[in-house]
Amino acid sequence: MSLVSELRPVASGLRHDWSREEILALFALPLTELLHRAGTVHRQHFDPAEVQVSTLLSVKTGGCPEDCAYCPQAQRYHTGVDATKLMSTDAVLEKAKQAKAAGASRFCMGAAWRSPKDRDIPKVAEMIREVKALGLETCATLGMLSDTQAKALREAGLDYYNHNLDTAPEFYGEIIHTREYQDRLDTLAHVRDAGMKTCCGGIVGMGETREQRAGLLQALANLPAHPDSVPINRLVQVEGTPLAGTAALDPFEFVRMIAVARIMMPRSMVRLSAGRESMSDELQALCFAAGANSIFYGEKLLTTGNPDTERDMALFARLGLRAMHVVEAPNTVHADIVDAEPAFGAGSMGCGTGCGCAA
Repeated sequence: MSLVSELRPVASGLRHDWSREEILALFALPLTELLHRAGTVHRQHFDPAEVQVSTLLSVKTGGCPEDCAYCPQAQRYHTGVDATKLMSTDAVLEKAKQAKAAGASRFCMGAAWRSPKDRDIPKVAEMIREVKALGLETCATLGMLSDTQAKALREAGLDYYNHNLDTAPEFYGEIIHTREYQDRLDTLAHVRDAGMKTCCGGIVGMGETREQRAGLLQALANLPAHPDSVPINRLVQVEGTPLAGTAALDPFEFVRMIAVARIMMPRSMVRLSAGRESMSDELQALCFAAGANSIFYGEKLLTTGNPDTERDMALFARLGLRAMHVVEAPNTVHADIVDAEPAFGAGSMGCGTGCGCAA
């Protein structure tokens, strides 16, 4: 009997003890069999015709002191990205209104900081309160957080905090030198302890091996709690960054990454994030079949492209997909995703905002 056929179920459906060998066995399945298994798991926890839609706005762009090899916002790389100051709350609120009109259910705010200063937190907290008042889920990605900063954001009503692991622990040092893997784990712990939901994934196509892609998923699934959202980014190569010119990842390998993530983290939202602008409609459809059920929606992913809203609307219509929306859960900062009215349709407005950060 093969290792993958012996994968043991657990009463809750969630495991935190995945071995590297088990994960590699899933990757090695025939693609059709892997898609079947992932699709079966997906249907046990979600409506496969529903996709959660997020918009991400860069509220503070560029000038980051880190050296992440993929990132055009690092100030040490010459990528044409200029540093900006933190946006005003009114400007952010206007973008959030546009995003909601365009069909987004979650609004994410990203700032290119290594970590926010304590004086920045009240400004971001005001943005969170105002955006949440529109009926949108709120998410932020601001870099590393202290425990007190995480609590302050939670008190402001923040639903999700994004902080990616980026890659497997053993490959991490090839990509980033200014922040330790443990720093990322510590921030995730602060976020969980504060009572917020976590948005945590990584990037593929950075020159890593399949075993290292399996290592990323192992690190994510074996966290104390599975991330509520798992963004899977396909490297967007930007001239001026060290990873420009890296060999492109095989599209079918990306589909396998989505499918294995769905099997390992069955109740998480698995998001197609950065890199979607270069994916064909057919590749995106395969990803949805593999268990992806969340996208970033809008014109940009911070400083890299994203399919425009009209293309997304057309693709959803061709595939028979519909969007999700949220209703506020009582007595909590969290919100539950429920069935939306008809998906993207006539009359939807483009949000015009930027989206997508791998902080």
